[in-house]
Amino acid sequence: MSSSSSSSTINNVVNEPRTVVRKFLAKPQHEGVGAIVRRSIGRFELKYFDPFLVLDEFSSGSLLSAPAGFPDHPHRGFETVTYMLQGALTHEDFEGHKGTIGVGDLQWMTAGRGIVHSEMPAAHGTQKGLQLWINLSSKYKMIEPGYQEIMSKDIAEASKDGVKVKIIAGESFGIKSPVYTRTPTLYLDFTLKPGAHLQQPIPITWNSFVYVIEGEGVFGNYKSTPTTAHHILLLGLGGDGVCAWNKSSKVLRFVLVGGEPLGEPVVQFGPFVMNTQQEIDQTIEDYENCKNGFENAEYWRS
Repeated sequence: MSSSSSSSTINNVVNEPRTVVRKFLAKPQHEGVGAIVRRSIGRFELKYFDPFLVLDEFSSGSLLSAPAGFPDHPHRGFETVTYMLQGALTHEDFEGHKGTIGVGDLQWMTAGRGIVHSEMPAAHGTQKGLQLWINLSSKYKMIEPGYQEIMSKDIAEASKDGVKVKIIAGESFGIKSPVYTRTPTLYLDFTLKPGAHLQQPIPITWNSFVYVIEGEGVFGNYKSTPTTAHHILLLGLGGDGVCAWNKSSKVLRFVLVGGEPLGEPVVQFGPFVMNTQQEIDQTIEDYENCKNGFENAEYWRS
């Protein structure tokens, strides 16, 4: 990175900042077995934010500890992105793929035509993370399942003027993530020290949002009211990026996520996301009869 001390962030100049058009608190709800999540996308206030289907923050000691978690369940038609903030999850699927997602680790799972898997705490104690569901266009919904898994030490980072970023997908400060996104996606984990200011470009036609993990920050307009943890902020279209300020005396941490809208019909039945009701009916039949991608579901148990 450049060592310039210019007042605007190098490689991250925003000419027309996006404004915050909607903000609300992600309230806790029960999911899985004994697990509690804060869902901000995929609940009644915000059913779908093209191309994003769900954003969950799962957390706790008592809220998510063994044997609580997300036992065997299917997916078809989209991708799940799991990013651990604390603790660890053990993942296992019906193709024999298994492993542990630790602190700062990333798992980008393409469910495609079908996966059955489990996600369970690796041990007792505090587990905390984010899971994002990204829709796939019709041409990719029935592709073979796959994984992109990156350990924390291998996720690209950059720092400047009190701003640190982990580049999960897309680009920031001139550094690109190696993650391949079938649905073009930006996913950045920012930490701002007190007094720090951020400018981050976003492709002008993409939908985007901020989710605050820790601390409080000002977004969009310098005079806006600060936003605290567990809030999601939807950013309006028309601007070329977002501006953020940490006016507090504590660290601010948030994720910025953006994606290219698919503009396709969405028909969802729980963990199945397709384009038509007929495709959903076929998916249910495939799963119940263990065919067309769900063959291994007949005898597999995690």
